[in-house]
Amino acid sequence: MQKFCVIQTAFIGDVVLSTSLIASLHLQYPSAQIDIVVRKGNESLFTGHPYIHNVIIWDKKQDKYLNWLTVLKQIRSQQYHSVINVQRFAATGLWTAFSKATHKIGFDKNPFSFLFTHKIKHEAMQEGLHEIHKNHALIQAINPALVLCNPQLYPTQNDCEKVKEFQSQPYICIAPASVWFTKRFPFDQWVKFLNGLNFEGKVYIIGGPGDKELGDQIINSMATQASINGRVVNLAGQLSFLSSAALQSGALLSYVNDSAPMHFASAVNAPVVAIFCSTIPAFGFGPLSDKSFIVETQQQLSCKPCGIHGRKVCPMNHFNCGNTIQMQQLYAPLVQMKQH
Repeated sequence: MQKFCVIQTAFIGDVVLSTSLIASLHLQYPSAQIDIVVRKGNESLFTGHPYIHNVIIWDKKQDKYLNWLTVLKQIRSQQYHSVINVQRFAATGLWTAFSKATHKIGFDKNPFSFLFTHKIKHEAMQEGLHEIHKNHALIQAINPALVLCNPQLYPTQNDCEKVKEFQSQPYICIAPASVWFTKRFPFDQWVKFLNGLNFEGKVYIIGGPGDKELGDQIINSMATQASINGRVVNLAGQLSFLSSAALQSGALLSYVNDSAPMHFASAVNAPVVAIFCSTIPAFGFGPLSDKSFIVETQQQLSCKPCGIHGRKVCPMNHFNCGNTIQMQQLYAPLVQMKQH
């Protein structure tokens, strides 16, 4: 039996995108063992996942280096056919190099790539090339016939039951938060969007526990007539990753930033409106759902994009990439979806 290990210890959105590799490997090797290495906190993405055998967890916050060694021992004990390293950092490069795998595969930008059996050129930015295409090059190194699959998440029955109470009428989701300030659609813009929203169903705010305060502030800042009867409900911090994905899968639309909830939508093929403020889809992280809409400012800004990962503050102190997005750009996709 062939055994594969995918290493992706980055943030949650990157891990979701790496599930494209898992789907592609399973499609070609349905009886193979496929494991994944993730940072602690992201393991719940793979609860009940039908194609994952083991989830190896790296706790980076407590005894980081001791736990690094524990992970290395776990990887070496499995004697994998192929270790596929999606990351470009030294810690994961050493795992790959010392994995005892027949095929040690990673990107050339990893500082220990000279120890890999297969070193793949990483295209930082190429027009039309999504991150999943870049990652797919890693597994094509061992089998050029491997078919590219979209990211795939599998909410469990419990996840679906958890959100069933919220699905009795049409609804949309919004995910207003992001780790990076310049990736966030501005607070005042979210309030303006909700105040003018022509939609009779529910609006659910989704996000992690740290996003609850932002959700409450948005609701409290809305005009009274727009928030009457609890039409906008803050679920931030109440749902797991997979439960959030399950909720998005049944939404008429999800409005998201260039952040993890966009990738959740892609991984359950949920209709999505992706709002790009300081970043651009050409970086390779755009939505992949069959029904997806990209919203950006229509102004030509010399400062956009200001960085691939976003920034903590707008370097120009005006944040025009977010503030000049027009409400009609956001409402138009909803009108289109309601007509289908």
